Amino acid sequence: MKDLVHHTPIRTSSSLDKMMGRNVYLKMENEQKSGAFKARGACFKIGSMTEEDAKRGVIAASAGNHAQGVALAAAKRAIPAKIYMPIHTPMPKVEATKNYGAKVELSGETFQEALFAAQKEQQQSGATFIHPFDDADIIAGQGTIAVEMLADMPDLDCIIVPIGGGGLISGIAYAAKQIKPSIRIIGVQTENACATYHAYHKHLLPSLTCATIAEGIAVKEPGKLTLPLIQQYVDDVVTVSERDIASAILYLLERHKTLAEGAGAAAFAALLRHHESIRSKHCGVIISGGNFDLQKLSELYALTTHLPANSMA
Repeated sequence: MKDLVHHTPIRTSSSLDKMMGRNVYLKMENEQKSGAFKARGACFKIGSMTEEDAKRGVIAASAGNHAQGVALAAAKRAIPAKIYMPIHTPMPKVEATKNYGAKVELSGETFQEALFAAQKEQQQSGATFIHPFDDADIIAGQGTIAVEMLADMPDLDCIIVPIGGGGLISGIAYAAKQIKPSIRIIGVQTENACATYHAYHKHLLPSLTCATIAEGIAVKEPGKLTLPLIQQYVDDVVTVSERDIASAILYLLERHKTLAEGAGAAAFAALLRHHESIRSKHCGVIISGGNFDLQKLSELYALTTHLPANSMA
């Protein structure tokens, strides 16, 4: 993995530490290749493929960041890649995926619909399907984040991680607990797409819109492989609102001069909202991606000020 992905930096801020009443360490996966942590899992999965499987190409479904990770990893091995993405995927993510050399098919209103279309195509083409989260190699690749964080900051006693399908938190939680069993792992979902939150706390699952500015974690069902790992290795799962996420993006942009997308800011939003109840002196926060559609910047101000988005244009 060392030659395939960046060992991303950890950023600190004395003013943030003072405000939160603890030391905070931001793991900047928005500075990863392709702009998000997804490159890790994709590079490990595709890098492990046999030559015979590679010749058949790869196919995937994604809300955006997995698509770019797969396209990047496939390009490194000169493997043809086809990615299915929901029709409302931000265009910068679509164009970036194409620029890495992958073919893109826009299909369905949701990630689940794009996933179904990709799986149907895979059965016909025989290409290797690269699942965005429910795959042991993908999970292992994402777990390298925890290895880096604890090598750089051994005093970490907590890591806050966003949850979509659960591949990122499964990898981080498993790896971190092997290195430092006492560390606490806190998962975060948006209130509009929180199936894993309800499954973790054994609630009846309500109807979820999955309409969120954090489209990267807008997943209606937790993974079959990831949910048991989350239940075993994660210490708590919390939720944040759309306004929390918008405020977190703007705080990171204004105070730390770094751009996070909705999903990428979810863990930081959880720290801002739940810091009083999170037991930690040395808290790691995953800024998981930075592929934000700048045309939607006015929506962030609308969410934080209760003004219509068009009034901020």
